Parts: sequence; structure tokens; C-alpha cells
Amino acid sequence: MGDPGAGADQRPARTAPGLAIALLSGFSFGLAGPFAAALLATGWSPLAVVVGRLGGAALLLVVPLAVMAARGRYLRRRHLRPVVVYGVVPLAGAQVCYFSAVGHLSVGVALLIEYTAPVLLLAWTWARTALRPRPATLLGAALAILGLGLVLDVGRGADVDVVGVLWGLGAAVCLAAYFRLSADASEDDGPPALVLTAGGALVGTAVVLLVGLVGLLPLEANTAPIDLAGWTAPWWVGVVLVAALSTALAYLTGIAAVGRLGSRLASFVGLSEVLFAVLGAWWLVSQEPTATQVAGGVLVVAAIALIRWAEPPEG
Repeated sequence: MGDPGAGADQRPARTAPGLAIALLSGFSFGLAGPFAAALLATGWSPLAVVVGRLGGAALLLVVPLAVMAARGRYLRRRHLRPVVVYGVVPLAGAQVCYFSAVGHLSVGVALLIEYTAPVLLLAWTWARTALRPRPATLLGAALAILGLGLVLDVGRGADVDVVGVLWGLGAAVCLAAYFRLSADASEDDGPPALVLTAGGALVGTAVVLLVGLVGLLPLEANTAPIDLAGWTAPWWVGVVLVAALSTALAYLTGIAAVGRLGSRLASFVGLSEVLFAVLGAWWLVSQEPTATQVAGGVLVVAAIALIRWAEPPEG
């Protein structure tokens, strides 16, 4: 979920293959919510879904990580801290919060709340530096808040699941930290992207298992079949899809897209994740958005695009 190289150095190459790879990454990330929703509907806890997603992705990334190590690019001592922080906050924290939100809200609503992260990051930067954002940035923040109100349908007095909204905001905080950590890790002495992703997945899996074992959050799974687009599938199909397609493939294609397009253009194309998530939830788990929610979603995506256009990559 998100742009894996948001803080990487921008590169001028803007090729059609790069756009295709970026769209594939957005598609892969976007389907994580529907796959998780199918597992949650059978009684899986959000924590168990995260274990399946991160643990499965870590296993899949062991092979390319071993190839990298064979070429002399391995985890150095100075890389340990960013890998641990990355695994605890953007991976474990964001996934637990997002999938917990999906347990209370529709996939589209949960993801749009999470994608208010640029607004939170903007507020944090403003408070930390006392530098007033650009007018276009402030307009984008206002549009994001308005769009979120439409997504939650608060104007018509709809019942808002407060627990779900709080989980979604928690995911937004973790996603904001993800953008900041990605920027820090893009420095020359930062860990390679594959090391950061694979190592972070291993750390995140360990953290999530520990949280479940000590009883802070429920860790419950079962072997009941899942329903995807009217097709009954074994439980492991959902786990394999969310780990292989929506995690390992999503992150690796996202990194490749940033290498071809540069961080700014890749981050714009990465907004396609929201569209793919809403369409995937509609198709796979029959979560049809209302017209008001669609309008709000358009506003949120437009607001994020405006903020990313107005602010430098580090902001």
C-alpha cells in the first residue's frame, strides 16, 4: 500500500513501460483491501491477515534478497535501525490499522481515510518548521477534508463508525511516517529498497505475532472458504493473493516504476491504487460505493494530487 520510493531521487526517464509498471503496482496494492475483506468476512482477525500478508511476502522475497547478498549488497549495521523502524511502523502498524479499519468500514472508505496522510504530514511539517505552506497546498488540504466528509456521508446524518475511522486515521499516521522514512532511506548510505522491504516484512511479521501472542489484539484464523466475486475459494488462495500480488509484487513493481519515472510522476500514478481498490471491492466483495462517496473520493484524490504537485518531494 503506497508509493515505495516516494523519497527517491527523481529521474527524467518517463517511458511507456514505466507507466505500465506503475499502474500494475497501483493495481496490486489496491486489491489488498478486497482480498483482506474476503478473509475478514470468514472470521479472520485483522492481525492474522497481516501475518499472512507480511509473512508470505517475506518468504517470497527471500530469494531475490539472497541474490542481492551474493552480489555483495547485504544488510549493514547502519541499515539495521531504518529496517526495524520501517517494519514496525509503515509495514506492521499501517497494515494492522488499515485492515482493522476494513473490518468496520468499506475498503474504499478505509483507504481514502488512510490517504489523508499527506495532509497529516503537511500539518506536522508546518508545526515543526513554522513555514507556511503554499496556497495551492492549503487548498489541497481543504479539498481533502471536504472530500473525506463526503466519503463518510456525514452531511446526511449517516452513522459513522468511530472505531473504523480511528483505525483509518492510525493507518494515515503510519503512512505519513512511511513517506518520511522513505525519504530518509533514499540517501546514499540508506539500505537498498529490497533490503528495506524484505527486512521490514520480517520485522513486521515478528512484531505482529508478538502483539497477538501477548493478547494485545486478537490473532484468529480459520480454514473456512472465502468468497471472491461469487467464486468460493480455499482460504489459502486469499493469503497467497494478498502476500504475492498485493505485497511482494506491489512493492517490487513500485520500486521499478520509481526508477523509470522518478518519484514525483510515480507518486501521481500511484494514486490509481484508490481507484483500483474501490473497483476491486465492488467486483470481488460487492461493496458498491454511493454517488456521494464517489464524489468525495474524487475530491480526496484530486486534493492529494494537488498537494504532491505543490510541495517538493521531501514535503
